[in-house]
Amino acid sequence: MEQITIPTVPLLDGGSIPLVGTGTLFTKGNELANLLAECIKDGYRLLDTAAQYANEVAVGEAIRRSGVPRDEIFVTTKVAGVDQGRELTRHGLEDSLRKLNTDYVDMLLIHWPNPSRGLATETWQEMLELQSEGLVKHVGVSNFLPHQLEELYQASGVWPVVNQIQLSPALARTEVRAFLAERGIVAEAWRPLGNQEHAMDQIIVQTIAERHGVDVSQVVLRWAVQQGIVVIPASKNRERWHRNADLFGFELSDQEMTDLATVDLGEDKAWDANVHEEW
Repeated sequence: MEQITIPTVPLLDGGSIPLVGTGTLFTKGNELANLLAECIKDGYRLLDTAAQYANEVAVGEAIRRSGVPRDEIFVTTKVAGVDQGRELTRHGLEDSLRKLNTDYVDMLLIHWPNPSRGLATETWQEMLELQSEGLVKHVGVSNFLPHQLEELYQASGVWPVVNQIQLSPALARTEVRAFLAERGIVAEAWRPLGNQEHAMDQIIVQTIAERHGVDVSQVVLRWAVQQGIVVIPASKNRERWHRNADLFGFELSDQEMTDLATVDLGEDKAWDANVHEEW
């Protein structure tokens, strides 16, 4: 198979992030380390993990086994709910660095805002300190709603460079994405294939796929990257991870993008970060 080449998009802080990466929840342990190492060798550079996933050791081992220089790989991890707050955030990151066997992470995200605890802004301010110390290159968040993002900005004067959210054509998050776009915050999609929302089962998606001679999964992912949305699909199958990155040889027309808007289930079908919390 040909080496995968993936374009990047700019970040607010002057850096950049690959448009396509891989999630790391597709298997565990030694199998994850081996498969992820092959994925890196094939050309993937953006790896998405989290303290909460309990797989950072395997991700670090995958990087080692791949033989690809650390500075060529973009590692994202996340602050778990139990690690929110002054000093706890630092300890959480130090634990992640030890497990990943690295001196820094490229992106650190707050995993969920967990509003009942009221520690998001405190966590954010500590993340900015960790960034200034070189332990983190870029800082962002995951699953934040506009008013929660504004709270971070009001406390620090700094916007997150990324907001990783539940996002696919079936959960288009139109208002949230408009807020992000106005402030230059990159939207990153978790669960970008919309499996649980049956995005790939929709007739219009299948029709567009047949028209372009691609898989339905490629149509769903192309919908995202064509709008500058970073995607992190995951698969154990080598052919699948190649297809997940093969999104730049075709383009969806304006009409096709309009047609895909019809599969959106609406904001109320997404997990509500005002209510849903994770520890």
